[in-house]
Amino acid sequence: MAAAPDHALSVLRQADPDRYLSVLYAPADRRGALSALYAFNAEIAAIRDRVSEPLPGAVRLQFWRDVLSGQMPDAAASAPLAAALLDTVRTFDLPVQPLLDMLDAREFDLYDDPMPSRNDLEGYCGETTSALIQLAALVLDPVAAQRTGETAGHAGCAQAIAGLLRSLPIHRRRGQCYIPADLLAAAGTTREALLAGNDPQGAHRAVMAMIALGREHARIFERAAKGLPRRLLPAYLPAGLAPLYFDRMAGGRVDPMDQRASIAPWRRHWTMLGLAMRGWG
Repeated sequence: MAAAPDHALSVLRQADPDRYLSVLYAPADRRGALSALYAFNAEIAAIRDRVSEPLPGAVRLQFWRDVLSGQMPDAAASAPLAAALLDTVRTFDLPVQPLLDMLDAREFDLYDDPMPSRNDLEGYCGETTSALIQLAALVLDPVAAQRTGETAGHAGCAQAIAGLLRSLPIHRRRGQCYIPADLLAAAGTTREALLAGNDPQGAHRAVMAMIALGREHARIFERAAKGLPRRLLPAYLPAGLAPLYFDRMAGGRVDPMDQRASIAPWRRHWTMLGLAMRGWG
């Protein structure tokens, strides 16, 4: 079964460098499980990029529902990532429902529907990134993780909002907008104007408001993270990069509408190393 975790780690290294790096700070006997969870997340997050219409994407999501529900017992033989995920769920007695909820949330990615409100956005972030952080924490220390659900919630919102803003150029090209309608209205613009790019000042205000929302969650998370048990820190390391991405986008170094914000590899490594050693205390 060693090939399955190795495959998951290989997938993760290419698809999600931030989470890949965080895995290296986890105990060796937990890295395979974390890689399986994160590679599964990367796989379902990328479905929209691999299909030309919603139906094939829905079929791919249903495949994972069937795998997790035990309706495809032979999946492990043909899909190494499915094998790694199932092995992780069994070995660490992880709840399956959050993974199924994650698949349901990813249905939104397949369409170009507007994000109605801030509450809807936070719900989406909670069922995707926050849930992933909590599952990773359960792998690292199931007892300590029971007390950190709210911390994972805010960390996931900060991390997810940073990720959505970094993906804004991609989303615009395919007609998607994850900035909530109520936030767009408060910024004096609309989803249609943001996608068309014909209201640059309104778009800037909307992006800055989205950054402010992400920073709000990051601040709450960082206060709560001062009490995180050391064993749980690897699950939260990717969220620790969110403020750097917000600073990059807000500082005028990149145009979030057309450019994907990035962090120099040395700075990403240095930030995670510091957090892994000292935490947020």
